[in-house]
Amino acid sequence: MDFEIVGSISSIEPVAVGPGIRDLPRLRKQYGKGNWKKLKGFATVRLIDGTVHTAELHWYEAHGIGKKEFKIKFPLID
Repeated sequence: MDFEIVGSISSIEPVAVGPGIRDLPRLRKQYGKGNWKKLKGFATVRLIDGTVHTAELHWYEAHGIGKKEFKIKFPLID
């Protein structure tokens, strides 16, 4: 990850659930079976250069496995 999440993630909502996730076979192979969901939310992030921004984040999550593969969706919101 080329950023650090500072604080908590807010306004969490699902983007895709179960078979609606395009990467589902890869997620199951890499992390194991689970009830996978692709989620999005907003959080304050610190980038590599030290600047702090509010950004929209996307990630995958499954019960018992946790949150995986965070991505920042640009543009950053300030």
